[in-house]
Amino acid sequence: MPRHAGTASEGAGSDRLPLLDLLRGVAILGTLMTNVWIFTAPGAEWSVLGGPLVTPDLSSVSEAAESAFRLLADGKFLALLTVLFGVGLAIQFDSAARRGEPWPGRYRWRAAFLFAEGALHFVLVFAWDVLMGYAVTALLVAWLLTRSERAQRRWLWWAAGGHLALMAACSALLLAAGSASEGEQQVAPSVVALYAEGGYGEQVAFRLENALALRLEPVLTFGLLVALFLLGARLYRAGAFGPDATGRRLRGRMLRWGLGTGLPLTVLFAFFGEGGFLLNRYVAAPLVALGYIGLVGALADRVRRPGRVATAATGALASVGRTALTCYVLQNVLCVLLAYGIGAGLAARIGPDAGPWWVMGLWAAVSAVLLAAASLWTRRFRHGPLEALQRAVLRR
Repeated sequence: MPRHAGTASEGAGSDRLPLLDLLRGVAILGTLMTNVWIFTAPGAEWSVLGGPLVTPDLSSVSEAAESAFRLLADGKFLALLTVLFGVGLAIQFDSAARRGEPWPGRYRWRAAFLFAEGALHFVLVFAWDVLMGYAVTALLVAWLLTRSERAQRRWLWWAAGGHLALMAACSALLLAAGSASEGEQQVAPSVVALYAEGGYGEQVAFRLENALALRLEPVLTFGLLVALFLLGARLYRAGAFGPDATGRRLRGRMLRWGLGTGLPLTVLFAFFGEGGFLLNRYVAAPLVALGYIGLVGALADRVRRPGRVATAATGALASVGRTALTCYVLQNVLCVLLAYGIGAGLAARIGPDAGPWWVMGLWAAVSAVLLAAASLWTRRFRHGPLEALQRAVLRR
């Protein structure tokens, strides 16, 4: 597959592909659309493993709104972020090749630093961190990028096929056991009290004590991570993110096939109960993520002469994308301080009986803060605070 003529090193100023920054901004705010329900659920981070499964409910306007909000977000923006991480890895690989530097070479230190950031984020802020899994996956994919195109294709299909087989097997087991355990799964009152009233040190200790269970997702989805990293690299080299006719054509295909296939599967799997959860989040979601790339690209392409509102909106989203690591951590810190008992305690004070609107409002409020803060920051600085720290530590 030929490399796109517009390749550039990450953060290379004028040579950046604007769509990538816009997509990263969408992905960061989109992951919060899923995580905000974790922060506000009884038992918070443990509710993912110990709480009842949420199934679509169309019995009222509020329930229908929550169902649509969750289904359009769950796993989709995480998959989008994963694809974009693969794109960034390919950009760095090409940049190193142009400079004549060995690869992976110094990238190993960058991956190690990312893993350390993720470990701190997991322990100190939020259990469902993605950075640690990305760092480990990046080391393998960085090596795979030095192999032939044929070898990379084989690895992509092997990883995707293995992941599908694992998801099918796990979903069959969950479906078989679902009728026996339906409605019985609840978060222990002590865990609910921990996040509603417990101290910060107690929450940190809880994450450490249950680290194996809380770190299950990147282990379970390692094949998917490898496949999406490699897919992102292939899409980038094919020119899928460029402003030319090739990019528009590829994004049009992703829009049609991604949403045309992924959304019906999302709805179908959503009504499978326990048996459909994994299929929805880890099989249908990556397809929808590709459709989102096409959709965002199509919207960006159609705004030929944007007005003030469109210019401000896309500029703010791109600013979030340029400071993606900082915004990812910051949004979780803000939600912890707003939802948990160590801060404002909104999750316990407002409670689930208040309906879903306040949760969606919390997402909108935190997103607005990120958009404003990122826009102001990037007016004066080229990199976000955590991005700058990473570059300073790695001396790049």
